[in-house]
Amino acid sequence: MTDPSLISRAAAGDMAAQRWIYEQHVDRVYRLAFRMAGDEDLARDFTQETFVRAFDRLGDFRGDSALGTWLHAIGVSVTLNGLRKVKRHRSREAPLDDALAIGVSTREAEPDLKERLAQAIAALPDGYRTVFLMHDVEGFTHEEIGAALGVASGTSKAQLFRARAKLRAALKDFAGEWVS
Repeated sequence: MTDPSLISRAAAGDMAAQRWIYEQHVDRVYRLAFRMAGDEDLARDFTQETFVRAFDRLGDFRGDSALGTWLHAIGVSVTLNGLRKVKRHRSREAPLDDALAIGVSTREAEPDLKERLAQAIAALPDGYRTVFLMHDVEGFTHEEIGAALGVASGTSKAQLFRARAKLRAALKDFAGEWVS
């Protein structure tokens, strides 16, 4: 629960209120940055930069969306801009084995499939990849994604549909092995 008085206190510099907001949102912001950057050090840097920017601009938060959505919008922007700056055009996605250690799922998949899936996700255009990771991996709604990326929720849905189609096409030779 992030009520307006807590946000106001944090915007006024109340360290306890800032700490509470940070602790409530840091894990999800970090996971998203890690999945987008594929690098722990970059993800930590992007997470830190997200909260620095957020606390600098907390007075501008109007409450049109949830605080978490607003923080994730900043996180996506910081991560995408950071990736452009360091020109990480290859291996932007974390290996699925590394990402599993962060998430809650411990299912094992066939190693070749996991590698091909990681490659297929990395090959997606930036917009498709971002929406796919936010929706299917992190569990954001299309409305939250739209607010975070500054697009209509319909655009988010269309990009997810296209991302899934590209992934299906890239992994079509595995379909026969997994369909019973």
